[in-house]
Amino acid sequence: PVPAGLPGDPDPEEAVSDDSSRHGGRVRGFPHERGNWATHVYLPYTAQEEFLELLELLVSRARAFVPSLAAMEEFHLSLSQCVVLRYHWIEPFVRSLRERLAAFHRFFCVADQVKVYTNQNKTRTFIGLEVSAGHFQLLELVSEVDGVLEEFDLPTFYKDPSFHISLAWCVGDLAGRLEGQCLRELQDIVDGFEESAFLLRIQWEQIRCKSGNKYFSFPLR
Repeated sequence: PVPAGLPGDPDPEEAVSDDSSRHGGRVRGFPHERGNWATHVYLPYTAQEEFLELLELLVSRARAFVPSLAAMEEFHLSLSQCVVLRYHWIEPFVRSLRERLAAFHRFFCVADQVKVYTNQNKTRTFIGLEVSAGHFQLLELVSEVDGVLEEFDLPTFYKDPSFHISLAWCVGDLAGRLEGQCLRELQDIVDGFEESAFLLRIQWEQIRCKSGNKYFSFPLR
């Protein structure tokens, strides 16, 4: 059911193919339906050259354990799960986000702990950098984003989130191969990288919401 008081009627959206071979074997978390827009709220991270050098070292080492591993092309820290919005909910959803996030200031966090993750249905495995400092500000942001999601009867974020920036991924549940010895070697690379203390102390300057092919930015003060 549509939440009360939301204006507008749904517009048709182009049909989207679910052919997994077109996007590296990834499988949708939910089936595509016309008029449904996959929506995600996150902090975008613009990779510097030194960060990409560190990424190359990590992926090269990890491929000795999982050859199919692929480096991420874009980087972010999630503040929501991927949820489904009807087209005519997008405008009021973004407006509510903008109001709730308007008072937040820029802040730093440190993401320097290598960790292995799988998605909920175990169809993909990720290597990420977990946040070791800055949890308080991130939890405050998530609380406001959750408030908007609740307005629209959408799933909120995880109860005890492991905030992280994903670096690389592969199809399937291969966490067992990447944990243990591989994880220790990757952490040694991060700890020994000359620029890591500077690189992995990140200042967040904006929040972004992606809904289908639309992007919305919310600058932090």
